Amino acid sequence: QVQLVESGGGLVQTGGSLRLSCAASGTLFSINVMGWYRQAPGKQRELVAGITSGGSTNYADSVKGRFTISRDNAKNTVYLQMNSLKPEDTAVYYCNYRRSIYNYWGQGTQVTVSS
Repeated sequence: QVQLVESGGGLVQTGGSLRLSCAASGTLFSINVMGWYRQAPGKQRELVAGITSGGSTNYADSVKGRFTISRDNAKNTVYLQMNSLKPEDTAVYYCNYRRSIYNYWGQGTQVTVSS
């Protein structure tokens, strides 16, 4: 089992910044993919950004140039730096840990961007 604990969400004005953190614990594998997804009210959960244990990253087109995903493998922690936030970024953000057929989710953290 893998446990994911997220932190860093909150309320911010348009153009502001937030940094999300997600710490993983439990039975971890050295090779894995961690990422951030988000789900807005009435919408499906979508990938925001992902990063492999080797450091390769991918981003949703809507956040490219504004969000940066990074990780500290020694701390089993993944980060999402969110800049130039827009009201459409408002959602619950979920941390994800994936290894082979195993897929784990955090409890989610609310990000609200006011206009």
